[in-house]
Order: sequence, then C-alpha cells, then structure tokens
Amino acid sequence: MADDSAGRRMPFAFLTDLQRKFISAPSSSSIDEVPAYGLQGSFGPTIASLMNTYNTDPPVDELTRAHTELNQVKDIMVQNVEQILSRGERIELLVDKTDVMAGQATAFRRGARTVRRQMWWKNKKILALCVLVGLFLFWVLLAQVCGAGLNQCGSSPSKT
Repeated sequence: MADDSAGRRMPFAFLTDLQRKFISAPSSSSIDEVPAYGLQGSFGPTIASLMNTYNTDPPVDELTRAHTELNQVKDIMVQNVEQILSRGERIELLVDKTDVMAGQATAFRRGARTVRRQMWWKNKKILALCVLVGLFLFWVLLAQVCGAGLNQCGSSPSKT
C-alpha cells in the first residue's frame, strides 16, 4: 500500500520540484515577456535532467521517508520488547531456583537440628556411662581396700 501511494505522489513531487527550479532559475527578462517555447533552449536541459532523475532514481518524499523511519523504530521496539520478555523469563528462572534453594535450606536446617539433638543425647549417654564406669571403678578400688562388702572400712577392729 505504501508503494502504491508513493507511485501516485511521484508526479506531484516532480511537478513541485520543476516549479521550484523554474522559479529559482535566473532569467534576463520577465516571464510575461517570454514567447511560448522561448525558454525551451535554456530550461530544456534542466527539465531533461530532472526527468532523468525521477525516472532512474527518484528522490524519496517526506512521507515515504517518515514511513521508513517509523518501520525502523517499530522493529527496534519489537526487539526491545523481545529482550525484556527474555530478561523476564530469566528472572522467573532465578526466582524459581531461589525458591528451590530456600526449600533445600529449610530441609537442611531441620536435618541439622535433628542431628544436633541426636548427638546431644549420644553425648549425654556417653557421659552417663562414663559416670557409671567411674563409680564402678571407685567401688572396685574401695572393695580392694575395704573388702568386697565394704564392711571393714567403717568399723574399727575390736579388741577381744
């Protein structure tokens, strides 16, 4: 559609350019005094070069240029939106990984607490066992000195 409307604007752009060149062309006499076809010799090459320009490589009119720039801006905006969406997907991936790591940290904390309690009880059991072994060794030592029933340590020998 843009090419069709540009094709319809081309003749008007040519005529506007021709009028601008004609008005700006230096003339020795007033245009009203020139007979018909009187400027054909001096202005003919200008018309021929202008026709050649518009037939081979026509200048881009402002609307077509603006339309092209608008398409370029639109393409850039589409790329920006795609980058933002891809960045959003990466952020969502990071958030998911963070949630997984938070769950793993909570599970680790619970496991560490359970292991700590088990080790505390194991230490208490070992301490109790050490106390019992110590008391047994103390009793064995006392039994060596005082006898197996510990009856000779508390009483003094009687004289009969």
